[in-house]
Amino acid sequence: MINRIFALRFLLIISMFFLSGKTFASSSDSEEFRPGDVILHHVLDDHIWHFWDGPYGTLYLPVIVYSADRGLVVFSSSNFYNEDHDVVPYNGYVLDHGHIGLEGSEAMVWDFSITKNVAFLFLNAALLVFVFLSVAKGYRKNEGGPPRGIQSFFEPIILFIRDEVVKPNIGPRYERYLPYLLTLFFFIWFGNLLGLMPGAANMTGNIAVTLVLAVATFILTTISGNKNYWGHIFNTPGVPIVLKPIIVPVEIIGMFTKPISLMIRLFVAITAGHIVILSLISLSFVFHSYVVGVGSSLIVIFINLIEILVATIQAYVFTMFSSLYIGMAVEEHH
Repeated sequence: MINRIFALRFLLIISMFFLSGKTFASSSDSEEFRPGDVILHHVLDDHIWHFWDGPYGTLYLPVIVYSADRGLVVFSSSNFYNEDHDVVPYNGYVLDHGHIGLEGSEAMVWDFSITKNVAFLFLNAALLVFVFLSVAKGYRKNEGGPPRGIQSFFEPIILFIRDEVVKPNIGPRYERYLPYLLTLFFFIWFGNLLGLMPGAANMTGNIAVTLVLAVATFILTTISGNKNYWGHIFNTPGVPIVLKPIIVPVEIIGMFTKPISLMIRLFVAITAGHIVILSLISLSFVFHSYVVGVGSSLIVIFINLIEILVATIQAYVFTMFSSLYIGMAVEEHH
């Protein structure tokens, strides 16, 4: 089983390199190849989902915008592109570096579009629901027996998160928080791994996504805080009265630095990995050398294997620290 998993991952890495190479090659056909522009195009969000060059290689996503003058307007993002794939205005709306505005106006336009990251978010959530409904079905059909199929793959991971992450950090009341923390772990893990596949979006490398995950942990921690937790923040025990005016603001700031650290850590780790891989692929087209191409290809394969490990570690770290913060909030006074 382990050998098959590694073989599958290796094939995904190879396919990712060649598909990325085709996209990069088409980008390098211009007079000057700019790796920075290509890398940012792959890392940042967009209103289209581009897989490969050709008539069927681009998925045009729905644009949903609202302004006080025009109200709610819905149309396809394909209207922003002409036959040469140059960006053009449509019906008074302009698309400038991923931002939609009104042509010749500074009026506020609220963009609720289904962008590439949002579409990938739905795809990730749908996969999560499908997988764990299948796992639950396996438990119902196989009640009391040994795990089989997909159930046998995920059961050790679920038990590891429960017994080695959630239970030690939260304590006896861990069960009420276990569904959230398991969902958190698998949502991040699936998103990280899927983001390494060819044509995937950089969902977990989007700071808006990591912000929402961090805010969810912050809200859960805050509403779960008991008398002992708030007492340590606003009336820290064992601290001289003279120092309490200094310690209390530090404790309050610490409440907000915890979710900020969760947000930044995941965002930076995933985005940095993608940038490193894309930068190495770019070397082939910058130097126009087969020797550099072969060397960078070997390094890209190695970095991709590391990124698979990083994807799992980052999901584990986010879940572990979320468990730790919740555990600090519900811990009883000894």
